[in-house]
Amino acid sequence: MTVPPATTAPWPALSYQPVEWESRYSGYMSRTARRRYQGPYEAALVPRIAGRAVPLPAELAALAAEASEEIVRFDAELGTELAPFSAVLLRSESAASSRIENLTASARAIAEAELLPPRKDNAAMIVANTQAMKAAIALADRIDRQAIIAMHDALVDPDGPEQLGEFRSEQVWIGGGDFGPHGAMFIPPHHRWVEDAIDDLVAFIDRDDLPVLAHAAIAHAQFETIHPFLDGNGRTGRALLHAHLRNKGLTRNVTVPVSAGLLSNTDSYFAALTAYREGDIVPVVTQVARAANAAVDNGRQLVAELRDIRNSWNDRVQARRGATTWKLADLLLRHPVVNSTLIANELTVATRNSYRALEPLVEAGILVKLTDQRRGQMWRAPEVLGALDHFATRAGRRSRSTR
Repeated sequence: MTVPPATTAPWPALSYQPVEWESRYSGYMSRTARRRYQGPYEAALVPRIAGRAVPLPAELAALAAEASEEIVRFDAELGTELAPFSAVLLRSESAASSRIENLTASARAIAEAELLPPRKDNAAMIVANTQAMKAAIALADRIDRQAIIAMHDALVDPDGPEQLGEFRSEQVWIGGGDFGPHGAMFIPPHHRWVEDAIDDLVAFIDRDDLPVLAHAAIAHAQFETIHPFLDGNGRTGRALLHAHLRNKGLTRNVTVPVSAGLLSNTDSYFAALTAYREGDIVPVVTQVARAANAAVDNGRQLVAELRDIRNSWNDRVQARRGATTWKLADLLLRHPVVNSTLIANELTVATRNSYRALEPLVEAGILVKLTDQRRGQMWRAPEVLGALDHFATRAGRRSRSTR
């Protein structure tokens, strides 16, 4: 795109405007609550950033550049792999993004949920998040208003109370009480300004004159500040960050688990968003750059563990060269819990042949039956699941380097 003339002013802080509160709550409310939640409140006014100069201190620019180089190197390393690490990292990133919103589940629960009918538990929501993240990244070729709405549609529960296919048509707030925005920690812009703010954000994302990682971090913070949906803004914003990295060519093959990096200190991440709203872009760019570095380190360790696990099976499994069992062994890295239907579909074999492929892996202790029931039987690969859980544990461990 043609970049609009940039301003030379520092990054703008939010301003606020008084808005009359019209409560839609019809239930019982105490007199104290009625007094508290009445009268005008102050909602954020989000400044335009599409053509604004981005003041990056030299040290911050160097940190972001180093993290970008690590992402590109990691993406290139795995782009030549035959093993399905792209799918593993996508699931890991989706689980980490969910954990930031306190949705947690073990690797086993998530893998089982992929094979079970839709449910309402955390594992099922993380599975939905994984599919939505995949759909969001598929929209990376063109990031516009409709693509952002489509990302949100993919991420939220179609049976939930959220508005689908459109931006919010009412005020939202973060923290405080349920009856109104008065006393909230942060009150995003009134809904009448959302579409204009999103159009400005899209124009900012469309620029090609900024370092990609810093560009994506600022766009992410601006999106979270606009908070354009009733719910699912965090998940959508993190999916948008990955779509941004893919759109600008920083990633081509894998989803680098940046949310897993942010897990090492979520307090600092949320503090960085607050600082951004006060006119300081340094903390959020720093947090995303450090999260990217941590994600690459953690991702490399996960990939190495999975390679070692897979290689160890070669000496333990008794099967002829070229047997379907070896294809199933590779599949277990991507799907550490399987059933006969999944095996048949993924390996293009008859269901009865899927049982033959399973037997050598069960005999070697690589696969373990989940139950003794024949109907709906599933098998799990404990070593792979353990590696995935170790990855999640490392991601959630606080690190001094991210403070």
